[in-house]
Amino acid sequence: MGFFGKLFGKKEKETLDQGLQKTKTGFLSRLTKAVAGKSTVDEEVLDNLEDALVSADVGITTTVKIIEKIEARVAKDKYLNTSELNTILQEEIESILADASEKDAYDFTAGLPAKPYVMLVVGVNGVGKTTTIGKLAYNFKKAGKSVLLGAADTFRAAAVEQLTIWSERVGVPIVKKETGSDPASVAFDTVTSGVARGADIILIDTAGRLHNKTHLMEELGKIKRVIQKVIPGAPHEVMLVLDGSTGQNALEQAKQFTAATDVTALTITKLDGTAKGGVVLSIAHQFRIPVKFIGVGEKMEDLLVFNKHEFVDSLFNLEQTAAND
Repeated sequence: MGFFGKLFGKKEKETLDQGLQKTKTGFLSRLTKAVAGKSTVDEEVLDNLEDALVSADVGITTTVKIIEKIEARVAKDKYLNTSELNTILQEEIESILADASEKDAYDFTAGLPAKPYVMLVVGVNGVGKTTTIGKLAYNFKKAGKSVLLGAADTFRAAAVEQLTIWSERVGVPIVKKETGSDPASVAFDTVTSGVARGADIILIDTAGRLHNKTHLMEELGKIKRVIQKVIPGAPHEVMLVLDGSTGQNALEQAKQFTAATDVTALTITKLDGTAKGGVVLSIAHQFRIPVKFIGVGEKMEDLLVFNKHEFVDSLFNLEQTAAND
């Protein structure tokens, strides 16, 4: 169960179940057909399972990996029961999800690995990046931590305004400059202010335009360098925000950002409005970057700490569905 297991309560589980309902319904209707009238797992069942995973946007590469692992278990046990398929499916999916190392693990309520803990948030416009920062600020503050925001997405006036609204709504301070200012100077002022204030966590918004890779690398590189002048070893986290409802497009964005900078964690948003929730598995598997948070709704509390065991259980637990029917 790992670090987050004990922190994942009944309320969070209900929020997760509701948020993933669309993906689950689509996947399970296909899986139910796949095993209908079958007592053992054969090639036809596996073919149908493959289709069900691909249609949930788990992606070809990840799906093939999961199917291969299940095939290996079927080969060992010739009479594998279809009722056991669900347990095996969950185990194999969990096994391909990257874990955050214990030293990098944190939670809203737990202690952070550094003080101030500096998180650089990256991602294209429209994925819910600024909203994610607002929700992170809310949840960290609610847990008793002092939070500071930095508006280093100076390219768009709307981005600074939006983050300012979030800072007022949540009741946390913000460091900002006028549109067109040097993002690195905003980042420098933010961390300097954070140290002076004794902030626990500093969340810095960065430009969300997908400029060419070189430009992106230069801008983020410069931000990192100036932050390190104030806090050696920072930023402690580079969080890439992706929109889960765009399915495989989110994978493309992950490719571009991981090529441009050292992404250390992922937040995947908008999973409640889509049947493509399987993309979380695809991204986590292909990039070997831990998913730290997922967005499953509009409310502040709908940004959840990602718990792979609970996520897989919410998506693929047949027994749970039977119990709910």
